[in-house]
Amino acid sequence: MVTPRKARHDALTWPGKHTVRGPPPAAPALMPRRSGLASGLLLGSALDAVLADPRRGHPVAVFGTAAARAEHRFWAASRARGALFALGCVGPAAATGWAGQRLAGRRALPGAALAAAATWVVLGGTSLTAEAAGISRALAAGDLDEARRRLPALCGRDPAGLSADELARAAVESVAENTCDAVVAPLLWGAAAGVGGLLGYRAVNTLDAMVGHHSMRYERFGWAAARLDDVANVVPARVTAALAVALAPAAGGNGRTALRTLRRDGGAHPSPNAGRCEAAFAGALGVSLGGTNVYQGRTERRGTLGDGPPPGPADLDRAIRLSRVITAAAACLAALIAYLLSARGRGRGTRPPESASPAPLARDRGRHDSAHILLWALSWRPQKRKALARARRKTDLAVTA
Repeated sequence: MVTPRKARHDALTWPGKHTVRGPPPAAPALMPRRSGLASGLLLGSALDAVLADPRRGHPVAVFGTAAARAEHRFWAASRARGALFALGCVGPAAATGWAGQRLAGRRALPGAALAAAATWVVLGGTSLTAEAAGISRALAAGDLDEARRRLPALCGRDPAGLSADELARAAVESVAENTCDAVVAPLLWGAAAGVGGLLGYRAVNTLDAMVGHHSMRYERFGWAAARLDDVANVVPARVTAALAVALAPAAGGNGRTALRTLRRDGGAHPSPNAGRCEAAFAGALGVSLGGTNVYQGRTERRGTLGDGPPPGPADLDRAIRLSRVITAAAACLAALIAYLLSARGRGRGTRPPESASPAPLARDRGRHDSAHILLWALSWRPQKRKALARARRKTDLAVTA
């Protein structure tokens, strides 16, 4: 049994312990404010697969309308004004997500419900593949007018006069690029930054689609939105390309061919991110992408990606299949990342009960510098000698008795 004097002696012998009655209380584990995020990402992905996007009142459309009004009032041929416009649109969107996550707190069910709703709102994978499937059906039936009518829902390319091969190529390229923009990127940003990451990324990508063009009006004003979108997609685009390489057999392709095409042709595209996705899809499908495109009367000549023939309706169907498989894999990957980050946050939030605390003098003064710790050590040594002397006297008395 440890006597009170021995207990006090122990406290003096080991710096940093407190002279307290009983063992120090264990610090409670601090749960992160990411509760339910992993399950919410999975549930939101499932909701997008089942429900797709609402036709009316979509929150992204509401955001786009508000941003268009702000752009109409704030526009100027200035990069600084464009940067302030982008910040003023993206900041509130991300802040809204983080505020909702903070309100949900450590409760798993509200956190999962909030994350699921936000994920469903920002994902567009099901709508992407549905529009591409409509073009594929029109091409298979030989209805070029219907295919041209549907193409603007996928990309900003001028559909007038495009042949069946050009329409199929445009659709495959759009599926490849938007698999990143509409699926992989928001999921990864949600896993890394929570609900604020989901909403913030969708705001960035929407602004890029609105003002990030090389045109007389947006060449300077849309520069910040375009660069912000490029930065936000650096990692997601490469993850999308890696998933396309790994899952190429699901579309009847070869992973080695896809990897070789990605490494050789990924940088031939003017976009630092879209080229990676399109090159990986071209290699996975065994087709050639890229070439000359016309956007609102402006012609762009891009490098050739891949070695095969131009894509046809059957290749578009395979691209849709590959996009769906990538979507499922990205949802699982994002949920895993969110879970691991949440577990890591819990580990950092727990302090072991026996961890050393600051020296008393330094703690009382609110400082932890070496001078105060040295002063405390000098005052502690005489106390230790007195305690040892008392212990010897007690031992001598016990032996004499």
